[in-house]
Amino acid sequence: MLQETTIAKTNRSTSTWPERAAIASQQYRDAFKVGSQQFSNAEMARERAAFTRWKAIENLDKYLIEFEANFIKSGGKVIWAQDITDALSAIQEILKKSANKLVLKSKTSMADEIGLKGGLLNDGYRTLETDTGDYIADASGDHSGHMILPAIHKSLEEIGELLKKDMVLSHKADANEIVAKIRQKLRGEFLKAGTGITGCNFLVADPGAIVLTENEGNAQLTASLPKTHIVLAGIEKILPSMNDLDLFLPLISTYGTGQEITTYNTIITGPKQGEELDGPEELYVILLDNGRSDVLSHEIQRQAMTCIKCGACQFSCPVYLSAGGNEFSSPLTAVTLPLQSSNLEAQEQAIKYSTLCGSSRDVCPVKIDFPRLLLQNRKLFVDKGFHPRSEKLFYFFWKKAMMKRDIMNWKGIKAGKYIMESLNKSRSGLREMPTVVPKSFNEQWREKMNFK
Repeated sequence: MLQETTIAKTNRSTSTWPERAAIASQQYRDAFKVGSQQFSNAEMARERAAFTRWKAIENLDKYLIEFEANFIKSGGKVIWAQDITDALSAIQEILKKSANKLVLKSKTSMADEIGLKGGLLNDGYRTLETDTGDYIADASGDHSGHMILPAIHKSLEEIGELLKKDMVLSHKADANEIVAKIRQKLRGEFLKAGTGITGCNFLVADPGAIVLTENEGNAQLTASLPKTHIVLAGIEKILPSMNDLDLFLPLISTYGTGQEITTYNTIITGPKQGEELDGPEELYVILLDNGRSDVLSHEIQRQAMTCIKCGACQFSCPVYLSAGGNEFSSPLTAVTLPLQSSNLEAQEQAIKYSTLCGSSRDVCPVKIDFPRLLLQNRKLFVDKGFHPRSEKLFYFFWKKAMMKRDIMNWKGIKAGKYIMESLNKSRSGLREMPTVVPKSFNEQWREKMNFK
């Protein structure tokens, strides 16, 4: 399984996070090189995907209503949640219908966004992570370190120590033993739970379908074995047509893990029907806004909502590879989180962390121009007045100086000499810095051309 390979190859017990990240990044690039060969024209595939996702976001109201209508026809139920409070309240109301206090959860970033586990614990429910990576992250009390590989920031040694509290492991347990023990522990729980909560990779409008793509099978079990299945989905997850999946399923697989197609791909159109042997008796989709409409209101930054959450930008981002997901989640969140937040000023670091190197744009399967969106966020930050007064004064005087040729000629030469002299002093014993010319280029040019 992919998770086993990731733990085995990237989580060396003797390496630091940047070293593990470098290994993971190289492993991803090698796998992507192989997986991407399935596209006869990868650039055209990206163009098609970008257009389809942009069309979906630009017509979001139409496609969401179409999804709701078709999904209800199949027996499903749709709940619209404006914010985190609405989403948690809806989940609590659904859970009250059952006396079963065990809730299964498969990998979904939406659960972290709404603080699902904390909310359920307060109500006396026991939430069990069924994804291997999320199970490890949950055991450490930590957040997911990557969109696709949640436990990538943990070393093998750390994982072994964390899990020894819950299961019997050998002294030097390898990745295969750890994954086998987690699987063994979880299998019995699937049959006991009353409710399963999953995210989704896509919502498809024309049949009213939920699409899950995964490599472990835990999402399938979480969705089909409990009597109640709750799907958490952001309003941006929509695709117009089932025909779009022939592009997006291979695309999210290749750009997410380097595979041609993920191991398990599930399309759910409603709860269990008639003579069907498996599936939930009740199926709910909670469509969450939680500030997404605020992102959509920005003409330029709304492009970020076309993201398909493959995680490719994380493996290319130098800030993420250096700091990790806890310090800098991804270029995507650097764009969307400040706009979704009611307190823009508190998100200053998310806006400024990115290097604007453009690598995330180059690897994005839907061609999101992250540098442009981040620069637009920084402009918004300045327009709102959330920058130091000293910075404002600096640029005020810098602009005044740049607009005056006399000041540039005199101050520029003087400042250059001061900087060079300071560098010479600090680099004592090394090669001397070049001297500054007595006249600026402008002055020399005017003299040469006999300009007055």
